[in-house]
Amino acid sequence: MKRTKIVTFGEIMLRFSKPGYLRLTEGSLFEGHFGGSEANVAVSLANLGDDAEFVTRVPQNPMGDAALMHLRQFGLDVGHVVRGGDRLGTYYFERGAAMRNSKVVYDRKWSSFYTLERGMIPWKEILKDAAYFHCSGITCAISRDAMDTTFDALAQADHLGVHITADINYRGNLWNYGLNPRDVLFQMLQYSDMIFGDQNEWEVASGVSHIPFTAKDSHFEIDRDAYIAYFHEMHKLFPRCKKMVMALRNQLSSRHHILTGLLYDAEKDTLYTSRLYDIQPIVDPMGVGDAFVAAYIHALIKCAEDNQRNLDFALSASALKNTISGDQNLVSEDEILDNITASGGRIKR
Repeated sequence: MKRTKIVTFGEIMLRFSKPGYLRLTEGSLFEGHFGGSEANVAVSLANLGDDAEFVTRVPQNPMGDAALMHLRQFGLDVGHVVRGGDRLGTYYFERGAAMRNSKVVYDRKWSSFYTLERGMIPWKEILKDAAYFHCSGITCAISRDAMDTTFDALAQADHLGVHITADINYRGNLWNYGLNPRDVLFQMLQYSDMIFGDQNEWEVASGVSHIPFTAKDSHFEIDRDAYIAYFHEMHKLFPRCKKMVMALRNQLSSRHHILTGLLYDAEKDTLYTSRLYDIQPIVDPMGVGDAFVAAYIHALIKCAEDNQRNLDFALSASALKNTISGDQNLVSEDEILDNITASGGRIKR
């Protein structure tokens, strides 16, 4: 029987934002959304009908209960979630406006996931029937134990023949336990059959300068030769990786972004490009990369050989996430497919 389960591992958090475009220092009310990169990927996969399991650690209190209730409503398997610790991690998100950039303030130290200890998670049991294991650099950044636990999972997944996908997900403000982020990310990616990241994250993980993405509108043309040469260099650094995916985003203002994506198939030595989305206005930019990752994995499971379709599907999902409030991409497969060729804005009756 073909395995189809996707396991993701990371921290689920509660995100707080002020209504509208108020700064964190303004007003008295906060809006709350559950989020966290790997949880976002798992929710998107479950929402698209995939067999997904999310592994994390949450406190044995009502906030931990609320986080698990949130995940279960999408049909996610949370059967191996570890309970313990004192608090759920949080972060504060200030929405940008015009030339004012968005801002994130983390409050994750001493959370249940931060205090996770190596050995708490039974990876052999969890991964024995998995087809994919997905992790990210964020989990490796939180604490030394979280990093070691991630590498234990990678080693077990490798031993069991599980397909490993990794999102570079570099968050500079989180790396506070003494190890060099590039060294850790580089080692994480040595296990990876598929790597995701934006142009800046690829530079952090590889040490190789990225190619500037300067698109001002959807008519911009990608320098294919330059990117093919770039991915050739990446494949020398990460020889196990079969497919390398890069998101390209040019932020013209806080509410106007140009978005596209690239896929390099190392086995075919072929670069795939997709359309450019000129997105204005941006409703919420959080979780856009997670939407891309989840949609790509979903498309890959359904049709592994159609690289162009899978890239187009992932990019369409990512573009749509910019229109959804909160961290998670609650759109259907039909909406994603319709968006690939449609210009949007119509009333669907």
